[in-house]
Amino acid sequence: MTKLGLCVTGSFCTHANLLNILDGIRESDYDVTPIFSFNVATLDTRFFKQTDFEAKIIEKTGKTPIKTIVEAEPLGTSRPLDIMLVAPCTGNTLAKIAHGITDTPVTMAVKAHLRNNRPVVLAIASNDSLAANARNIGRLLNTKNIYFVPFGQDSPSKKPNSLVCDFSLILPTLACALDGKQLQPLLLR
Repeated sequence: MTKLGLCVTGSFCTHANLLNILDGIRESDYDVTPIFSFNVATLDTRFFKQTDFEAKIIEKTGKTPIKTIVEAEPLGTSRPLDIMLVAPCTGNTLAKIAHGITDTPVTMAVKAHLRNNRPVVLAIASNDSLAANARNIGRLLNTKNIYFVPFGQDSPSKKPNSLVCDFSLILPTLACALDGKQLQPLLLR
């Protein structure tokens, strides 16, 4: 069984997409350890009440989410995982990963995982991907052990700087990343 760290960050409007693919991930023989950003662990939004979302994650993974930096740090050493998935990956989290900032459970989990040369898959969902975060995407595209779920513009006329991954491509991206390859094509139309 492949041990997968599932890091969940904001972009609350895409959480339903994540929940929809979790059953397929579990059926594909992944043992999923959920890790929440501080916002996911504490905020109620128009999309989900925090307690309802957490209950759904527990139901689908069988595990209580990691919610603190202290809980996330051992994932790199004493409790190593095979692969890490950040889904959705907000622009804020993307920027922190690109610049080595570890001030949330998610960024600590990613840092701990990368220091052991293990693959990290990013599932972008951000309104500023083609603006302030474009440079961070470029930096991470050239970073060892970082892979992206293929992505494209979700609403070019209304949100020209926004990118969202195709959540249905998470499983094939994970499989490629475990083999050290980026799923192609990376850019979707």
